[in-house]
Amino acid sequence: MFEYQEKRRFFAQVAGGMEDLGAEELSELNAGNIRAAYRGLYFEADNPALYRINYTSRLITRVLAPLVSFKCSGTDQLYQKSKSVNWNELFSADHTFAVFANVANSRITHSRFAALRLKDAIADFFSERFNKRPGVDTENPDVWINLHVENDRAAISLDTSGGSLHRRGYRQKSVEAPMQETLAAAIIRLSQWDGSRPLYDPMCGSGTLLCEALMHHCQIPAGYLRKRFGFEFLPDFDPSLWQSVKAEAERGIRKISGAGSGKSIPISGSDISYKAIGASSANLRRLPGGEQVRLKVFDFRSIPGLENALIVCNPPYGIRSGKREEMAGFYKAFGDFLKQRCRGAVAYIYFGDREWIPCLGLRPSWKKPLVNGALDGRLARFEMY
Repeated sequence: MFEYQEKRRFFAQVAGGMEDLGAEELSELNAGNIRAAYRGLYFEADNPALYRINYTSRLITRVLAPLVSFKCSGTDQLYQKSKSVNWNELFSADHTFAVFANVANSRITHSRFAALRLKDAIADFFSERFNKRPGVDTENPDVWINLHVENDRAAISLDTSGGSLHRRGYRQKSVEAPMQETLAAAIIRLSQWDGSRPLYDPMCGSGTLLCEALMHHCQIPAGYLRKRFGFEFLPDFDPSLWQSVKAEAERGIRKISGAGSGKSIPISGSDISYKAIGASSANLRRLPGGEQVRLKVFDFRSIPGLENALIVCNPPYGIRSGKREEMAGFYKAFGDFLKQRCRGAVAYIYFGDREWIPCLGLRPSWKKPLVNGALDGRLARFEMY
């Protein structure tokens, strides 16, 4: 029996700044005994909750099911202990797998070498028992294995998500520096948008914020387009129970407000780039109701006004965007637009580089640190009276 089966305890990886939001979401999805930890959250769940979290969570990056843990002071010990795991209870030599490792404060100091030793142990286990080795596929494996070594203690887990959950599947086209889907979902959640006022993104890029707003509004499960999940390789996986959980989540999908009634659709966006609007349109059309989201090629300076709207956007942050003076002028112009043409609106603006916040010329009512990949950015809320 594996560790997760004994304790029903799992680990959810969450991006920096989203820990509290992730804990709230896990609780809503029937997880229990949630406890914060470095880079994530421990929680307890039965199988229905585990399937539901993987299929519907908008904020969690991945969910790990601990298999074994042990004291480990060297890679030879790691190899021997790992080789004693009954890997055939999880997958066969006909499947592909990959190992992803991280190490901290341990005598094992190289994560890649640790991953290699675990990979060898798994391959040798199958070779010695079945005279066949499973293939290794680091891009799209059937089975994702996670190794974490900290303070000379190793924990080996199966990734029940089957790869990062931020990969929703709707992003068929992209533009430069797209926002991660989990971050966009966190922004929509923090905005507390309920559809009662129009939501607009004036710099929509490839449409990630618009897609996440649509999924939130229409209650589309975050994993709606995913073909498979890692929990299908757990020894206690119940296919009929999974189909029941999936069907229950999909029964909650609803039409976008105003669809077919002649009323305006509450989600829309624009961008100065034709390429960006093309990408946004293609990505939105992957989702139910996405073809009804209104998109225009527009410089924000040409928008007549967005009074009483909820504005969300991720402006360019300067890393690839030209001279500093031009960026400062860009943010000043955007701040003037908000002040002069968006009365009664509330704006949630993500700054990949926080140094641009003062250039907007508006005082934020709050700022929240949120990580976007390698960027330690800030989400700021502005109210236009």
